[in-house]
Amino acid sequence: MDALDLDVLRTCSAWRKDDRAVLLVTVVRTWGSSPRPVGAMMALRDDGQVAGSVSGGCIEDDLIAMVRQGGIAALLPDGLPRSVTYGVKAEEARKFGLPCGGTLQLVLEPLGRRSAIRELASRVFARRLTRRRLDMDTGIVELGDAGQPDALSFDGRYLDHVLGAGFRLLVIGAGQLSRYLCETALGLGFDVTVCDPRGEYMDGFEVEGITLLRCMPDDAVRDMKPDERCAVIALTHDPKLDDLALLDALKTPAFYVGALGSRVNNAQRRERLKEHFGLAEDELARLRGPAGIYIGSRTPPEIALSILAEIVAVKNGVEIPRLFAVAGAKEARALPSSPQACAV
Repeated sequence: MDALDLDVLRTCSAWRKDDRAVLLVTVVRTWGSSPRPVGAMMALRDDGQVAGSVSGGCIEDDLIAMVRQGGIAALLPDGLPRSVTYGVKAEEARKFGLPCGGTLQLVLEPLGRRSAIRELASRVFARRLTRRRLDMDTGIVELGDAGQPDALSFDGRYLDHVLGAGFRLLVIGAGQLSRYLCETALGLGFDVTVCDPRGEYMDGFEVEGITLLRCMPDDAVRDMKPDERCAVIALTHDPKLDDLALLDALKTPAFYVGALGSRVNNAQRRERLKEHFGLAEDELARLRGPAGIYIGSRTPPEIALSILAEIVAVKNGVEIPRLFAVAGAKEARALPSSPQACAV
C-alpha cells in the first residue's frame, strides 16, 4: 500500500479515537482509465473533512457535499456498508472528472466498533501483512494474517482487502545526498532505513520518520532480509562499506540494488565483486550502477531525484531503456556525431 493509504488509516484511527463519525471509501473495481487504482482509500469525516482520494477530486466533492448536507446517514441510512458506481454514463464520467469514460465502483463503509480500524492501523504500522474482511450485510470486520500484499476482492457480500507491508528502502551511507533521498523517499511511501557505522556522518544526521543503524552495512542487509518489496542503494563511495552490502543484497530477492559512482568506479566495483567475491553473472547483472535515470543531475537534490525515479520505475515494473539510464546516456553523449547518424 502507498503512503496516501497509510495516512488514511492513521487518520481514521485518530478520528475514531475522538469519537467522530467516519466514512471509509474504497475503490473496489475500475473500468477504463481511472485516476486511482483498485484498493485506493479515502476517509470522510462527519463535517466533510477528508483524507486520501479515490478520484481526481470530483467524486470526493460529490461525497463531501452529500455528507455536509445530510451527514453520513444520508449516504448510508441503514448504517450498513453499500457499493456505489460512478461514471456509467458518459455525462457522469464528464461530471465526475473520470478520464476516457472511466468507471469506478466504490464501497462506502461507516466506521464503528465493529470496524476494527484501530487494531488494523496498529497491525499495519507494525508491518504485519493483514487481511481485512468486511461483511457488507452486517458491517462486521474480521482481521487475519495474509500472505499476498495489495490483494483485493469484492463479490458483493464480502470485501477482502490485504493491507500493510509497504515498500522498504535501505540506504547505505548518511551523507548529504542521503538526507535529500530519504526525505523524498518518505513522501513516496517507503519505510526508510539508513545504515552507516561512521560516527562523523551519523552524528547529527536527523530525518524524522526513518530508522538509523550504526552497524556494518552487510550486517544490516542480513538483518533486514530484503524481499521483493525492498530496495537497497549504496551511497558511501567506500568499497569497504558498499561492496559487502551489495554482495549480500544481490543474493536476495530485493527488487532494486544500486550504487552511486562514476562509470569507471562502477566498472571497477563489478570487477571486484566478480573476481574477489565470486559473484555470479546473473547476480551481478542485477546491480544498477551508476544508479539513476539521466536528467543531467549535479546537485545532491537532483541526484536523489534521479535515483528515486529509477527505483520507482523498477518498483512499478517499467522497463528503463539503456539510453535513459545514467551510464547509457553518458556513453551516447560521448560518441562523436556523424552526418549519417543525424540524417533523417
